[in-house]
Amino acid sequence: MIREGSNPYLVKELSTGYVVLGDHQYFKGYTLFLAKQHVRELHDLDPETRLAFLAEMSQVQEAVAKAFGAEKMNVELLGNGDAHLHWHLFPRCAGDMGTYGHQGSGPVWWVPFEEMTDEAVRLQEPELSQMRQTLLEALER
Repeated sequence: MIREGSNPYLVKELSTGYVVLGDHQYFKGYTLFLAKQHVRELHDLDPETRLAFLAEMSQVQEAVAKAFGAEKMNVELLGNGDAHLHWHLFPRCAGDMGTYGHQGSGPVWWVPFEEMTDEAVRLQEPELSQMRQTLLEALER
């Protein structure tokens, strides 16, 4: 979908990956950084590409933090579900977990999957366009 230009969540193509807004926004600003090269693990990239990918991920997470007013960023590289190298970038703010966690804070996985992927938090227009533009501007600063 990305290479064909049909992914509405695509924000920007970088040299090593694609910046894509998450289709569900329980944590407002949730973004993914998908590797262009199809590998399963970070160590599968050659050293030069790995360093470039890590540098770009760091730039993306900083842009996400600034664009969406994060007090803290959670950055995850998992790949258990999709065997393709990608980062999950979660902007976090105090109390963003509601009644979950310890006094409303804790790791994102303490929120039930069903709530994180509920239709009520699916990103749709016009918010999609607004968030895409906000993040694009932060990336280009």
